[in-house]
Amino acid sequence: MMETSINILIVSEWEQNTAQLKTIAESFSSHVTTVNYSDAIREMNRETRDIVIVSQFETDASVEVVQSIRLVNPACLLLFVANASDFTLLRSIIRSGADEFFVFPDEASLFASRFPTIVKNYENKKNSMEEAAVTYGRNRGKIFSFYSGKGGSGRTLIASSVAQTLKLESTAEVILIDLNTQYGGIESVFSIESNRSMADLMPVVEELNESHIRNVSETQVDSKLEILISPCDAEIAESIDEIFIAKLVRTCRRSFDYVLIDLPSHINAQVVAALEESDKIYYILAPETPALKTLKQFESLSARLGIHLANRMEIVMNELAKENEVQQNDLKNVLRFPIAASIRRDIKGLQPFINKGMPIRKIQKERKLIPFAKDIRKFARDVLKQ
Repeated sequence: MMETSINILIVSEWEQNTAQLKTIAESFSSHVTTVNYSDAIREMNRETRDIVIVSQFETDASVEVVQSIRLVNPACLLLFVANASDFTLLRSIIRSGADEFFVFPDEASLFASRFPTIVKNYENKKNSMEEAAVTYGRNRGKIFSFYSGKGGSGRTLIASSVAQTLKLESTAEVILIDLNTQYGGIESVFSIESNRSMADLMPVVEELNESHIRNVSETQVDSKLEILISPCDAEIAESIDEIFIAKLVRTCRRSFDYVLIDLPSHINAQVVAALEESDKIYYILAPETPALKTLKQFESLSARLGIHLANRMEIVMNELAKENEVQQNDLKNVLRFPIAASIRRDIKGLQPFINKGMPIRKIQKERKLIPFAKDIRKFARDVLKQ
């Protein structure tokens, strides 16, 4: 059988249908994922899928999931597998956005025989679309969360500096979200004084769109980076739940090329929601024993909470210096995750920017960059290549 790079998602609640559809799909692609209905949209948001096969569950739920998948990814090929011939269901599913309709088990052999042609036709269509594609496309932004279980790791400064640099180094649309809902932090880095915060989006969460977000976000004057600041209020923070965070992040994904999230060091429902929506989790780590112990604790807690870190989490080494007792080379055999970036300790260079509340970069081509800014630029350029 031919092997393709087509990414296939199977959405099903029935083990028998799941197994049968997976066997057929894996004959043509090694990129096959199976999920139940409750996880379908999160998976669609997390990764671009070429072909989505939805197996019928309850009628209303089936129609809703097909509509949602089509909204998240208008370009995917959407196949629906029904349990019985039903004209009313067929009409509803096709209207909701399905491209083709099959009945199992009656048409299982028909589906298997037609699937090679379906895959080939989609590949031809995809290739022709890619030839005409522009550099950045909407509806499929990347979400990067910056996290550390240890306070004072430099997470906020790194997240804000990477966001600013991404905006200066590319034509991408970038938004930075501060999820330190109680105390904030991003507003100090950029000297932002505003009465607006992400909490102002809560009344419109059900119809949230790009216009709402841009009305509330602050635009950094030099780079035009969009910044969604924290309410910096413990009482308001209590009212921001994980459902709001998930909807906010998903809306930003459809409207921006890069969504960067600065997370607090503690774990709560808001943080878990953001981590689950993220394409990449950048864990900020200092080369010291207490920080390594905290990282191990985070790995253990993530496993208990069902947060998948494999292939998503990468390490950002911070505060690197020759005088450190533990060096980066000492950690290569200790860390379970790849190192995405190495950032040198630069107290002398950073202090004036931190004290004045100024970003480390303001223009695209600056002649003199401090060591910290050079390391951040390398990190951002590596991100842009992905």
